[in-house]
Amino acid sequence: MIRLARLTNPSRATSVGLFLVVGGMIWETAVRMFKVPVYVLPAPSDIFQELASAPGWYLAHTTATLEGCLLGFALALVVGVVVAVGIVYSRLLEHSLYTFLVSLNSVPKIALAPLLIIWMGTGLRSRVAIAGLIALFTIVINTVLGLRSVDSDVIDLSRSLRASPAQMLLSIRFPSALPAMFAGMKVAMSFALLGTIAGEFVASDNGLGYVILVAQGMFQTTRVFASLVLLGTLGTALFYLVDLVERLAIPWHISQRGGMPSETRRVET
Repeated sequence: MIRLARLTNPSRATSVGLFLVVGGMIWETAVRMFKVPVYVLPAPSDIFQELASAPGWYLAHTTATLEGCLLGFALALVVGVVVAVGIVYSRLLEHSLYTFLVSLNSVPKIALAPLLIIWMGTGLRSRVAIAGLIALFTIVINTVLGLRSVDSDVIDLSRSLRASPAQMLLSIRFPSALPAMFAGMKVAMSFALLGTIAGEFVASDNGLGYVILVAQGMFQTTRVFASLVLLGTLGTALFYLVDLVERLAIPWHISQRGGMPSETRRVET
């Protein structure tokens, strides 16, 4: 009988955890050895002590940043997919809207933040708009690429079978575009978090960006580093959340099966 046996390898989480522990120990030792002032570079123990001193307060600001990021990402995803479909199916939109998006993407989004705040106020809506605007272009570009990457023979076959444009879009183009779309979503999620922080820098009274801005003005370096640790953790978690959804949505794609030949072997019993 022949069966598949998966080889045991160190998990990614274990490798990352080991790297962080070793890096943190080196950082801690260097700060203590050279007696670096805490306002210049706090030790990891100081940073975690800061986080432990007010966990509820940090959780509230992290939740505010997470809310703006997810809403901005969702806005970019919905608008981006609709725009991409319009660009693929309409030459007029391709020559007008696509060019406009390219030009808009060339403008630093932080320069548009004051305008959005004037129009929408200093609340959640302006942060969501900034986050969505920064993440939009990546979604559009990757979705257009994916929708246009369908094999021409498959398109010709579907037309010969009299498939409607809607059927071709939902049954052929979208499934083929999913790998490119997920690649764009991973980048867009990071951009959405960046846009949220930018909005909190410009005008906000909560969120990790607001915490960093206020702490910087008061030379509270430990609090800045604590916020950066939370931002790094949040960004990493959101990236791998999209990666998990990708694995569940397209397990058939080669990008999800790339490691299988080296991880599995046929064992004869």
